[in-house]
Amino acid sequence: MNPIGSTRLYCLLGNPVAHSISPAMHNLAFDTLGLDNSYMAFNLEPDDLAKVVDGLKAMNCGGFNLTMPFKTSIIPLLDEIDEVASLAHSVNTVVNRDGKLNGYTTDGIGFLQSMTECGIQYKGSTISMLGAGGVATSIITQAATEGVSKINIFKRKNATFDKVVDYADKISKATECDVFVYDIADRDIMEFSLQESDILINGTNVGMGDDDTSLVPKEFLHPNLTVCDTIYHPEMTRLLKDADSVGCKTMNGKFMLLYQGAAAFKLWTEQDMPVEIVKQKYFI
Repeated sequence: MNPIGSTRLYCLLGNPVAHSISPAMHNLAFDTLGLDNSYMAFNLEPDDLAKVVDGLKAMNCGGFNLTMPFKTSIIPLLDEIDEVASLAHSVNTVVNRDGKLNGYTTDGIGFLQSMTECGIQYKGSTISMLGAGGVATSIITQAATEGVSKINIFKRKNATFDKVVDYADKISKATECDVFVYDIADRDIMEFSLQESDILINGTNVGMGDDDTSLVPKEFLHPNLTVCDTIYHPEMTRLLKDADSVGCKTMNGKFMLLYQGAAAFKLWTEQDMPVEIVKQKYFI
């Protein structure tokens, strides 16, 4: 559909965004359903977020997605925030309802749905999570509410470490999932955690693009471990290559992108994304 004067804008805000297939995915869905909407991606500098959001609001933008590094910094700019997004302290989808900006997180929903799509059983499991940024906390929060038994978070012991410990305690009290936080530099604890874990998830950007590194020593991986990455560019990160070479089941972030996008699409349009059409075009 060619944009006209009445076309409503939706968009992605992040840095970088050049690799994103979100515009293609959402525009195909809009066109398939005959919706007079258009989706674009904008690469922003961190200091420009507030000005851009004010501009989008002034233009009556229907909504937008957030990717790195804006999933937390967007929160003070919103009028309302969903309970799960508040617990995760992460927002990746904003809906403009009559000038009020409402924040949600669909990352966790999308990731768990992609695990189901790939035949990965997560209920009752023990998960080791690398990172505690916006994507990671969204997945942790959703997983804890959907029956995962235990989650071990590994992150750098920096200025935000104690905040993540408080977050883990909050999730543990709000759900039936035990959540713990460890220093990612402690290799002994990481090795022990991976031995007891059913699933390992990389929720960081380590391995994205040309970065051919991994946060996990290859010798810590074992065939009984399912290894997942939230990254989809490249499709096989160093972590996934190492996991595949030792016989682990692996999953990248490609279908997470599809299903989190479908959930965002539903929030914006109150219609179901034509997932099979989008999947066949861009994901298979």
